[in-house]
Amino acid sequence: MTHSVIRLTTTREDHRIAQLAAAAIGLALIDAAIPMPLPGVKPGLSNIVTLIVLARYGWGTAAWVCALRVVAGSLLLGQFLAPGFFMSLSGALLSLAVLALAIRLPRRWFGPVSWSILAAFAHIGGQLLLARLWLIPHNGLFYLVPLFAASALAFGIINGLIAARLLAELPATENEATHA
Repeated sequence: MTHSVIRLTTTREDHRIAQLAAAAIGLALIDAAIPMPLPGVKPGLSNIVTLIVLARYGWGTAAWVCALRVVAGSLLLGQFLAPGFFMSLSGALLSLAVLALAIRLPRRWFGPVSWSILAAFAHIGGQLLLARLWLIPHNGLFYLVPLFAASALAFGIINGLIAARLLAELPATENEATHA
């Protein structure tokens, strides 16, 4: 019997995605450790990384980083395939869809702060929709919308401002010009 070795080759892009995903996963773990008054309300710190990646490397790379964060974060937190995983996944998918549209808006008026706000609303919208359809099949869930919307707005603004500040301070990359 002959044993063959499977050799995986990686690119600079693979390494970049892995490093950025690791940063997002670390922030997601910090997020999970922050006590919040209501389940589902989190700062979404890992979204700062997603916004920076979106601005610097484009939507495709941001989608990879976000997907890796959702899967690896759920594995590390022991929530893989649990309701929390699907809640996170639904929010991430809807926010990525909104970001795919948002990056096409004129950069003169739209950037990391507006992207962050839109993504935060989409994220909580996706989670509420899934919760209503699957976990809490009662319209009373929608009484929480103002609270979740206020949280999404506040954290969306804060994370967007942090991302904008970091983008202004970080050195430019060779990919940034192609995605600007």
